[in-house]
Amino acid sequence: MEAPRLLVDGASCGPDTLKAVCEAFDQAWAEIAGNFENTPSEIEAARLKLAEAMMSIATEDSTDVAALKAGALQAMALDYRLGGPAPH
Repeated sequence: MEAPRLLVDGASCGPDTLKAVCEAFDQAWAEIAGNFENTPSEIEAARLKLAEAMMSIATEDSTDVAALKAGALQAMALDYRLGGPAPH
């Protein structure tokens, strides 16, 4: 899937931050994956949206997995509330 690659390719951070971002992404996806079970394209779109949300809140020194996860989920939820597609 493209989302994890987006995290790695889009990262301009050190290995500790990248590890935290990837771990936070995996934890966040595990929490919301059940909302996106219709089609592979819907799942991939949701994963990409989560990856974009993760990258929007991560900073060069972000290593707090829980904070990254919470921030990305909040950013993603806000995006959906402001007019993005509704999860099922």
